[in-house]
Amino acid sequence: MAFPEGFLWGGAVAANQCEGAWDEDGKGVSVADICTGGSFGASKMITPVLRDDAFYPSHEAIDHYHRFREDIALLAEMGFRCFRFSMAWSRVFPNGDEAEPNEAALAHYDEVVDCCLEHGIEPLVTISHYEVPFGLTRKCQAWRSRETIGYYLNFCRALFERYRGRVRRWLTFNEINSATEPMGALLNQGMLADLENPTPFMGQPDDPQARFQGLHHMFVASARAVAMAHEVDPANQVGCMVLFAASYPLTCDPSDVLAAQRYNRVFNWFCGDVQCRGSYPTYMDAYFAERGIEIVKEPGDDEVLAAGTVDFYSLSYYMSSCQSADPTLESGPGNILGGVSNPHLAASDWGWQIDPEGLRYSLNEIWDRYGLPVMVVENGLGARDEVLPDGTVDDGYRIDYLRRHIQAMEGAIEDGVDLVGYTPWGCIDLVSASTGEMAKRYGFIYVDKHDDGTGDLSRRPKRSFWWYKNVIASNGAMLDEA
Repeated sequence: MAFPEGFLWGGAVAANQCEGAWDEDGKGVSVADICTGGSFGASKMITPVLRDDAFYPSHEAIDHYHRFREDIALLAEMGFRCFRFSMAWSRVFPNGDEAEPNEAALAHYDEVVDCCLEHGIEPLVTISHYEVPFGLTRKCQAWRSRETIGYYLNFCRALFERYRGRVRRWLTFNEINSATEPMGALLNQGMLADLENPTPFMGQPDDPQARFQGLHHMFVASARAVAMAHEVDPANQVGCMVLFAASYPLTCDPSDVLAAQRYNRVFNWFCGDVQCRGSYPTYMDAYFAERGIEIVKEPGDDEVLAAGTVDFYSLSYYMSSCQSADPTLESGPGNILGGVSNPHLAASDWGWQIDPEGLRYSLNEIWDRYGLPVMVVENGLGARDEVLPDGTVDDGYRIDYLRRHIQAMEGAIEDGVDLVGYTPWGCIDLVSASTGEMAKRYGFIYVDKHDDGTGDLSRRPKRSFWWYKNVIASNGAMLDEA
């Protein structure tokens, strides 16, 4: 059998995309809460001052905050062994900088963790998943400021101590490398140039110096969190989480090969190299010099990074791209991370190119580079699902996508990769982070909620629900059973 005994089959969500209850029980405003809905081709808007005439999808989302017991019971029915979710920073520390945590928030997450454990599901908790408290943005531009390290570690200690012995696997930051691209400034780092006026999410003014300095602060915070987690409970395992997007040369022209190498180094490898190897890679020296970026470090930072390497590596994987030295070639409509389209690949409704073999390639490269246990903690197909007249959702296209990616993981295991878990994204329909819409659905469970805010929030299993249940029950052997 290709998948090891005890393989962690499951799924993943994020608090800001599923919980709702955005201002209940003492929760503060997060950067997600100031983003309106959008769509493919129409950017969501960032409104630092909330508007009465705008729709904010995170405010109710799918109401998982009140319905988590129902949702986790459905995940248990599928046979989940692992559930990746986040604990909203702005719920536990409403402004991000309080001295003491919000007890109502910790009590809520007590119930969520206990509910998982009662169903035999292991919690995998992301500490910071695109939900930086907006109070920190207003106070100090969040991760632009070194003082945010202390606020983050205060949040970490509250979680590590409260859930000691019940949560053993943690991720310090979701898709930390998104901050190597302009879109990560607000999404991941809580930086926003205009704190008064509405601006589009895509196309924000960019400050590379601030982004990469912010990344340094996040690296230090992550390394110190790893040490803290081990101090609080030596059984804790802490991982990094990288948005991995394999990128190939468009042609065998050596210039294209070099273009792909440059892209992969910065986007795919830089953050993992720091968090897994414990130091800045020398190839970033030239990148920083070319752009006039100077990383300001405090004495001891390098030692902190070296001492705080992660225990395992985790990644999201959705798509790949190609790189070309030809400046006349344009990115495809779905290449939100740059690059040009691969003529050999099909694409999703949102233009994301589908490349299962790229997952096998990526896992092999990651394992060869770091030699750490690996988890694929996000993967999936965003699609426009339709409820048929008989009440069913026949998402065979999703089954095909997932089957091919699971087969790629099986191949990587046969290649020698120590792959320990798989938690596909949006296991229950939720709000899309990139576009702010419900129409882009990923789940095994359909939620009756729509982009105009209508819907009764009822849940119904899709065809993929029953397929994935068979996959888990067979430990990956029943891929062809639909």
